[in-house]
Amino acid sequence: MSAESFEIQGKTVTLPAVVRDASSGSVMYLVDRDAAQALVPDAFETVEAAPGKTQLTLVIVDYRDNDLGDYDEIGIIFFVRPTGRPDAEVGSFIYKLPVNQSFTSEAGCRIWGFPKSVEEIDFSYADDSATARLTMDGQHVLTLTVPRGGDNSTPDSDAVGYTMIEGVAHENVFTRGGAGEQTVPGGDGVVLELGDHPIAGQLRDLGLPGAPTLLSAWTEHMTGSFGPSRKL
Repeated sequence: MSAESFEIQGKTVTLPAVVRDASSGSVMYLVDRDAAQALVPDAFETVEAAPGKTQLTLVIVDYRDNDLGDYDEIGIIFFVRPTGRPDAEVGSFIYKLPVNQSFTSEAGCRIWGFPKSVEEIDFSYADDSATARLTMDGQHVLTLTVPRGGDNSTPDSDAVGYTMIEGVAHENVFTRGGAGEQTVPGGDGVVLELGDHPIAGQLRDLGLPGAPTLLSAWTEHMTGSFGPSRKL
């Protein structure tokens, strides 16, 4: 098959993979940069957002109409550049990306190098909030509640992500936009509960849940696409 198409579990995924409808919430924290760097491959360096600090984002996504299926996802994300390239574009590096469907897990790992794994995710909605609970190996990792609402919209725009595929650094361009959006400065309405799984311990080592909360964001109807990965 061509370099832009992949056979996954008997199905063909052709790039770009398109997201037609999803809901997404995120919370951004300011955490210790050295502790964050310890979780990032040597090929990338975390971006300093304040002296000795970098940004960590927790993301929850309810995908409803997507080339990779209908599934839920939780992401732990840092912002990085390729090591030794201070002029390179800042991009996202996903440390963990649990999902609750096997097809998207295999596709994400093989095509982009996303660190997806199939786990238990419970996603629920209230009128003014959304909550996702993550369980791995029978242990509670985290439960995150994000304020829900907003009437803003943004067109799909490009962003860069960095990943590792078979030990080699890659970059990929993805797009994201949506409607029914809001951004709330600070931590109003955000509730983060950490469990007893080792990943919860890593988040505590980064200072969560008490680390400064920079903002939360919500998109009721997210759209976007994921293009191919390229070696750096």
